[in-house]
Amino acid sequence: MPDLGKAPQLGDLQRYVTELEFERGFDTQTARDKCLLLGEEVGELFRAVRRAEGLKVDPTSRPAEVDDELADCLIYLCAIANRYGVDLEAAFRAKEARNAERAWTAETPPAQSA
Repeated sequence: MPDLGKAPQLGDLQRYVTELEFERGFDTQTARDKCLLLGEEVGELFRAVRRAEGLKVDPTSRPAEVDDELADCLIYLCAIANRYGVDLEAAFRAKEARNAERAWTAETPPAQSA
C-alpha cells in the first residue's frame, strides 16, 4: 500500500491516487469511467448531506457519512486530473487568481411582466 505521509500536499494526494489505482487494478479505467464514477459518488454525498441535515431519505438506502463521500469524490477528482496531466494545485491557484479579478454580486431575479 502506498504511503501518504502525515501532512500531504495536493500533489502528494495525486501521486498517492496514481499508486493506489495501480495497486488495486483501477489504472486502466478511462477519464470517462472516472467521471461516471465521480457522478455516482456525488449522488452518495448528496444523500449523506440530506441525512445529516435531517431531510427525509429512503430508510432502506445504505447510510453514508459526509466525510467518507467527500473523500471518495476527492479520490476521483485526483484520478481524473491525473488522466489529463492536470496539476490540481496549479489549476486551483490559477483559477483563484482569475476569480480574484471578478466582481461577485447577488443575482437579481428577472422582472415579471404584467
